[in-house]
Amino acid sequence: MTQLFDLAGQVAVVTGGAGLYGRHIVAALAELGAHVVVAARDVEACGALASELVEQGWAASARPLDLADESSIAAFWTGVLDDHGAVDVLVNNAVARDGGTIDVTTGEQWRATSTVNSLGLFLMCKHASVPMVARGRGVIINVASIYGMVGADFGIYEGTDLSSPAFYAYDKGGMITLTRHLASWLGRHGVRVNCVSPGGLSDDDQPAAFVANYERRVPLHRLAGPEDIKGAVAFLASDASQYVTGVNLPVDGGWTAI
Repeated sequence: MTQLFDLAGQVAVVTGGAGLYGRHIVAALAELGAHVVVAARDVEACGALASELVEQGWAASARPLDLADESSIAAFWTGVLDDHGAVDVLVNNAVARDGGTIDVTTGEQWRATSTVNSLGLFLMCKHASVPMVARGRGVIINVASIYGMVGADFGIYEGTDLSSPAFYAYDKGGMITLTRHLASWLGRHGVRVNCVSPGGLSDDDQPAAFVANYERRVPLHRLAGPEDIKGAVAFLASDASQYVTGVNLPVDGGWTAI
């Protein structure tokens, strides 16, 4: 089993790598032995995380990536392949968050988020899949959401200024469907494509009312922690899931079970 989870000698790319979910995903892949390329617009934050991992004895580096800019995406992949020769794992974790509920979101905000969350996602998968197909192996993991699976429960936001954006449901639902499509298309070439759909992840900045509402709602009565996200990604990135493709794995404490 230890060998099945071993990613030593592999190269992994994580978009949104310095964010709330991203930093835990990056840590999981690094701890399994992969060289992790931490990618986002904020290259300073990515560089700080990469340096932190290197100081701990893991392999990591940072690269700038703007998913709203097709030339930035192309340049990113040229740089990664020039530096490493191949990529074994891509985790699409970045998400644009410009907008709110349907009554306040503008058409321009919807277009802007779609450029990143839809077109940017497509282009990342396209660029990654070409060298993966050429080698006959590779893994793509898309980080979606429970709100790509079910409608939002707006009751959990009562007593807070939080809510669930309209674009988020649309984009994450599309991501799950794209995952199945790509798994069907790329499977013949030895490339696996899966999805993780997290529920809420514990964050020190969350309002107490939200935490209480959420924990009452979810069967396991808690928010997700870092190890919950790390475990799911480690499984899907490694040979422990070598016969798993086209799957959407909810990491939600049972939220979508009720």
